[in-house]
Amino acid sequence: MSARNIWVFCGIIVTIAIYWPTRHARHYDYIDLKDVYKELQFTQKISHLRNCNYKEVILNNTDVEIGEAKSYFTPEHGGVYKPKHCNPLIKVAVIVPYRNRTLQIFIVDQVDNLAFNRAKMLNFGAKVAIDMDFPCLILHDVDLLPLNSGNIYGCVSKPRHMSSSVDTFRFNLPYLTLFGGVVAISSQHFQKINGLSNHFYGWGGEDDDFYKRLNVNDLSPCRFTPVLSRYTMLFHKKEKASPNRYDIMEKSAVLHKSDGLSTLPSNYSIKMEKLYTLILAS
Repeated sequence: MSARNIWVFCGIIVTIAIYWPTRHARHYDYIDLKDVYKELQFTQKISHLRNCNYKEVILNNTDVEIGEAKSYFTPEHGGVYKPKHCNPLIKVAVIVPYRNRTLQIFIVDQVDNLAFNRAKMLNFGAKVAIDMDFPCLILHDVDLLPLNSGNIYGCVSKPRHMSSSVDTFRFNLPYLTLFGGVVAISSQHFQKINGLSNHFYGWGGEDDDFYKRLNVNDLSPCRFTPVLSRYTMLFHKKEKASPNRYDIMEKSAVLHKSDGLSTLPSNYSIKMEKLYTLILAS
């Protein structure tokens, strides 16, 4: 067999290993569509308006077509939005770690020249959101877009892995302990686990470390049914792998109380932009 044929053969084997359906966690526990509404955590507010109807939105779930022109409501300064026709019962901060890309909501921009530190940027966003009295945090990768209209962005009694069905994995869950991409977690739980580690520069490791922190603190995450958890991943260039990610993960159970939200540096600033709140940090 020629060298070229060997490379082609190896490429086919690797492709099959990555995309073969049984490689993924095809069977896992999740909350059924009919039970999602009663799992959501609401905040009661006094208002002359009727309460927003989340149950109808969930049960009338439809697929969202990416690329279609859509109308949207312009948020208030800083990216704040609340409906005017009904009384909202969910107060949530959407936190997006960012570098050299443009989006909206709570944007945390890493302004130094070091490798991207996704977890640290999420910690900065969470700190600001908690200080602004947001009870629920959505930690959201900039490259993921939801594909289901019934995917309510809110917290439940457990930390929630929202993006369990992504197109790049053929809408399969890669492994059972995955807790990254898009997650919902209460501010109370995020503070209990001391946020994420600040030591993961470059790609990889912080999601697995995140799951370990939950596990150490007896916070087992949950997922909604796949019909509410579909996302598409936009094309992006992957960061270089974090060289010491395995060493950091091994120390997670010991160091999580002294590494994270409580040990963030104070060198960050906040700007209220037209469509989002911008946090500049390093």
